Amino acid sequence: MSEKGEALAAAAARLIGTPFRLHGRDPATGLDCVGLIEAAMRGAGYALDTPLSYRLRNASIAPLLNALGEVPAQRTDEPEFPDRTGDIVLCALGSGQHHLLIIEHSSMRRSSQVSFIHAHAGLRRVVRTPGTPPWPALARWRFD
Repeated sequence: MSEKGEALAAAAARLIGTPFRLHGRDPATGLDCVGLIEAAMRGAGYALDTPLSYRLRNASIAPLLNALGEVPAQRTDEPEFPDRTGDIVLCALGSGQHHLLIIEHSSMRRSSQVSFIHAHAGLRRVVRTPGTPPWPALARWRFD
């Protein structure tokens, strides 16, 4: 585990309960999954500017990938890479639909189970979900 990954996961955990808002970038008014990554990065001491020009379904996620290229972490496209605390994971939910989340591990909680933190549009807030993400991973950014 890395200190940077731990800091990112802890910053994301502090955002649990924040309202969901598409294109939201301010925890006071709401966050979407991209805004969660940006706010957690800020909370961990990093600057990240993410794009606002996207919809729930997108033909191209290149602007998002370009912004995430600024994350001071190593990118891997290996889907079977084991989860580690603080990993930022880009998942495919369906055709043209993508989702970002942050892995949180048991060292940060009493439970021995892995969990992830994400902005859940259906529940209308940032949540912690137990287990590993159920969606296929397209890319991952890891702090070493």
